[in-house]
Amino acid sequence: MIRTEETICAPATSGGGAIAVIRISGSQSIHICDKIFFPSDKRIKFTEQKGYTIVLGEIRSGEEIIDDVLVSVFRAPHSYTGENAIEISCHASPYIQQKILELLIKNGAVPAQPGEFTQRAFLNGKMDLSQAEAVADLIASESFAAHKIAVNQMRGTFSDEIRILRADLLHFASLIELELDFGEEDVEFADRQKLREIVTKVLSIAKKLTSSFSLGNAIKNGVPVAITGKSNTGKSTLLNYLLKEEKAIVSEIPGTTRDVIEDTLVLEGIKYRFFDTAGLRETGDIIENLGIKKTLEKISLASVILLVADVNEGIQVLNEVLNNLRQQIAGKGKKLIILINKIDTNIYGNHALILNRIILQDNESLLFISAKTGEGIDELKSKLGRAIGRDQLLTESVILTNIRHYNSLLQVSESLERVREGLDNQLPEDLIAIDIRQAIHYLGEITGEITTDEILDNIFKNFCIGK
Repeated sequence: MIRTEETICAPATSGGGAIAVIRISGSQSIHICDKIFFPSDKRIKFTEQKGYTIVLGEIRSGEEIIDDVLVSVFRAPHSYTGENAIEISCHASPYIQQKILELLIKNGAVPAQPGEFTQRAFLNGKMDLSQAEAVADLIASESFAAHKIAVNQMRGTFSDEIRILRADLLHFASLIELELDFGEEDVEFADRQKLREIVTKVLSIAKKLTSSFSLGNAIKNGVPVAITGKSNTGKSTLLNYLLKEEKAIVSEIPGTTRDVIEDTLVLEGIKYRFFDTAGLRETGDIIENLGIKKTLEKISLASVILLVADVNEGIQVLNEVLNNLRQQIAGKGKKLIILINKIDTNIYGNHALILNRIILQDNESLLFISAKTGEGIDELKSKLGRAIGRDQLLTESVILTNIRHYNSLLQVSESLERVREGLDNQLPEDLIAIDIRQAIHYLGEITGEITTDEILDNIFKNFCIGK
């Protein structure tokens, strides 16, 4: 439920530090704080303080001193929320924080709901809806890549692009509807060729953004990487080397890994979720077969697959495993990196033979490594980055990470495809105008120019308290 009249308060920092910050926002925030805050300088009248000032003093409950604090004053509209706001910097004692919050509530404030500060910032025009969502992504970011995408979106890179597209469509929608008003006079205000160019341009950008979603979503949540191959090829050794810990049991006995072992790791600024899977082989062991079933499930979910093969097993075995894997992932757009492992034990010198006998397909690469000694692992890290498009992150291009934006842009594309078909088939202007208006509506949903309380509640309920 959207609240605009109440003054809200909440802790804005998590535990673990020496200092905590308590936020207050709303028309009465300065007056409520004045009831419990006493400046050290007796000449200061707190309610008359200008914005962007910090005052030293005490929080008191009656005659009891709760804590020495610094109080930052922000005057509307020059605050995060666009309202009068206060930030109290106190010692991080849970008792002190709770006591200050109790005093604020006793004097007229109410506890903030998750995301309510950012929600007010959106409602007061301090940011649009996609920027507000980026705030949550920024807080949750665990890697350079996730941080960069969130910062770009929060700075309005994505919003600006959407606004330009929407403005172009609004212009032509208004011209077409003007034509409808003069229908009997057979006048044409909207240049059909120009409209076709605009529709084609918006369609192209919408499709480019939606195609970036798989990369953006993977980076936001961690790129899923399945480590697969036959038993005893060194899959678990590879995972352990990457993680720098003995996460998986390593044994000469085939079938040691019977379940999927998962862990996350940040490599070159990108978060990956590695799955060490059970070895692919024929077995009568019921438990091991369950592990192999899970292996196939993880392969289907992975964006990148690392096929680990033993350099000493020969080209025929490698081709057999590779062909079976190719059949499983055919047409699914997955990246495959073939890792020829155990080169530190290569007694036959199979490098040249393997290179000559393996014909790589699109989205495939091959690398010789030793998971035991680490040889080739740095190159593997670089290959992983190239496989998921890390170079794209180093540009300022927009990458989609939000499923709500993705769904809206799919609707935009569908509407504009109908507009293009309508222009090709010379459909009446009123039908074309309907589809243009639909595209405008879905673009507006992304930035919040068109929204509902239900959409806002769904977005902000996932925020943390105090933000």
